[in-house]
Amino acid sequence: MTASSTKPKPGAFAKDVAFDNDMIHVTLADGRRIGAPLEWFPKLRKAGEAERKNWRLVGKGMGVHWDALNEDVWVAALLEN
Repeated sequence: MTASSTKPKPGAFAKDVAFDNDMIHVTLADGRRIGAPLEWFPKLRKAGEAERKNWRLVGKGMGVHWDALNEDVWVAALLEN
């Protein structure tokens, strides 16, 4: 997914990430939990549990990055879908 040209709304910043069998779930600073199918992120879908857990926030929570996978997930893009 690409970064959105719009600024995130207040509270629309990631603070945690979790996975289940088919989805990525991002918990936002304002308490919302948003999700997306792993089908949208082939690198994350193919990754093992240890690789998925090795993430870091970027842009003060505007996105999540996995160094080993060279993958980014942007909050604004998730909110648009």
